Amino acid sequence: MSIAVSENPKLLSLTDRGLYCEVGDFYVDPWRSVENAVITHAHSDHARWGMKRYLCSQEGEGVLRRRLALDSDISSFAYGERLNINGVHVSLHPAGHILGSAQVRIELDGEVAVVSGDYKTAPDTTCSAFEPVRCHTFVTECTFGLPIYRWEPDASIFASINDWWRENQARGRCSILMGYALGKSQRALSGLDPSIGPILAHGAVHAMNEAYRDAGISLPVTRRLGELPTGFDFAQALVLAPPSVQGSTWLRRFGEVSTAFMSGWMAVRGAKRRRAMDRGFVLSDHVDWPSLLGAIESTGAERIWATHGYTNILVRHLKEQGKWAEVLSTEWEGEQDASEPGAADQEDQA
Repeated sequence: MSIAVSENPKLLSLTDRGLYCEVGDFYVDPWRSVENAVITHAHSDHARWGMKRYLCSQEGEGVLRRRLALDSDISSFAYGERLNINGVHVSLHPAGHILGSAQVRIELDGEVAVVSGDYKTAPDTTCSAFEPVRCHTFVTECTFGLPIYRWEPDASIFASINDWWRENQARGRCSILMGYALGKSQRALSGLDPSIGPILAHGAVHAMNEAYRDAGISLPVTRRLGELPTGFDFAQALVLAPPSVQGSTWLRRFGEVSTAFMSGWMAVRGAKRRRAMDRGFVLSDHVDWPSLLGAIESTGAERIWATHGYTNILVRHLKEQGKWAEVLSTEWEGEQDASEPGAADQEDQA
């Protein structure tokens, strides 16, 4: 059983394996094993193991290979380049979410559908900027699809993080800054002031830092924790780590610490307390409410499908504006208020 997502179900439909283009015989971010998978980005809810062949953006190939087996069958192509797959025109366009994130444009007989994956429209020096793509059908995330979610400029957030780091130094505490190993950590790193002190990285974060540098992204120098000499003074340092380290024995090596978490969820009162963090920084790699509505409007889409997030709220709002909109149930998760899957398994690499 499948659900027609576009006017022509052979162009795009939802199946038990994911979004499927029947004519092209490929899936977009499938959650079950398939022959051909077009991947929007390398986060684990969109790029899963077990596909026979993967297709992604050139910008994202490096991080995807580090997330999957290095010998995986991965092909990549440049943003905007048009591929003909069994008569279907496919191109990838920047989504602005993380390095290599892409929107998938699918065209058949003049009808265009765009699967956005995860995206943000705010400027970010660590990935290509979001590009609006005109289409008839737009599949959009709405992770933070509520009017209460409105992000501050990065410069303000980075300044707050650097001030927190300095305050901890004055108190002799190591600063532990937690965020997803892929994307969030590199974006935060781009705004850290290395003159304050040494910046250290958990093994999972270090691996992604190197993938970003290999792709030509300029980041401040970081040191891998496992390479530090015995007796290293952590009181002056800031450590980038995945959320899974919270409450673990891994933190004991640093002595007295102050912990912080980076997420859009930190905009909600009580989120910091629920995670038992000292600080919460509102830094999200997803669109806020105004940017979400602006991105949808920029596509000119006649049909909007909302997935993962506050789907019902967004759909109701769009319908009130006279637009055609429905909820599309998928296994994509967006930004979760939980530890990153698999991050705990990386502790031996720290």
